[in-house]
Amino acid sequence: MKLLTLNFLTCAIKTCKTSPSSFPLHPQDSELEIVEADINVLFLRNMLPRLMWNELRLIVNELGLPSLPETAPDASSLLETKLQVPEGDTTGLNIEKIEVPSQVAKDLHRVLLETCIREGKLVCGNCGHEYKVMEGVANFLLPGHLV
Repeated sequence: MKLLTLNFLTCAIKTCKTSPSSFPLHPQDSELEIVEADINVLFLRNMLPRLMWNELRLIVNELGLPSLPETAPDASSLLETKLQVPEGDTTGLNIEKIEVPSQVAKDLHRVLLETCIREGKLVCGNCGHEYKVMEGVANFLLPGHLV
C-alpha cells in the first residue's frame, strides 16, 4: 500500500464520517518496503494540489521517515535545467539544455510512490478502530455491528 493512498483514506465507520480526526488514518506497527519505480514528474506535478500536505507530513513523521518541508513544494521546483554536451562533441559548441527531476521531486517520489506499507495496521484517530494491512493491502471490511 503506497503512502500516497493514505492521502485518500478515512475511517469507514459511519459515525466517523463527520469527524475531522478520522483523517488521516495513522499507521502503527508498520513494516515498510521500498518498491523502486521510474520517476514521473508530470504525475507528481498533477498530484501536488491534491495532497493534504500537513497530514502527509504527520504520517511521514509517524513512520520515522525523513521529514518533509513545512510547506508543499511548488510545481516549478520539481524540474531543474542542466547543460549537457552531446556524446562525440569535442568542440563543446552544441550544448543542450535538458530538464531533469530535482532533488525535491526525487524525495517526494520516494515518499509517495516507492514507500509502501507491507504489514501493519491503520488506526482511526477518532474511534480507534484498527484496519489490518497484510501483504500491502488494507482490509476495510467492517464487522456487522459497526456498519
